Amino acid sequence: MSDADYQRLSRAMLDHIEATLDAWLDQDLVDIDSHRTGGLLELSLPDRSKIVLNTQPPLQELWLAAKAGGYHFRYVDGLWRDTKTGVEFLTELSAQLTAQARQNLQLPPLALAAS
Repeated sequence: MSDADYQRLSRAMLDHIEATLDAWLDQDLVDIDSHRTGGLLELSLPDRSKIVLNTQPPLQELWLAAKAGGYHFRYVDGLWRDTKTGVEFLTELSAQLTAQARQNLQLPPLALAAS
């Protein structure tokens, strides 16, 4: 994948997550604060725990750090997949959000327009 494609896809994912968190806040579903600096998105949950999402341009990966551990994702066949288990990024992030927020939180799939 080209560096430009990686930047577009990783930025779209972080944008999607931020938009979903904003919608959850508007719906009074859960109050998760987010702070983004470039390719780093920090999520602060109601119990004061954090989940950190980070782009890794040299490796063309997305990283997720949560209470349960750290995960690396690479874009494969149209989805960000865990480099060890193959689990899709939004599925894993939803599981980690659910565990740390102690309520069912499911991120919707990200629909990307063809480039």
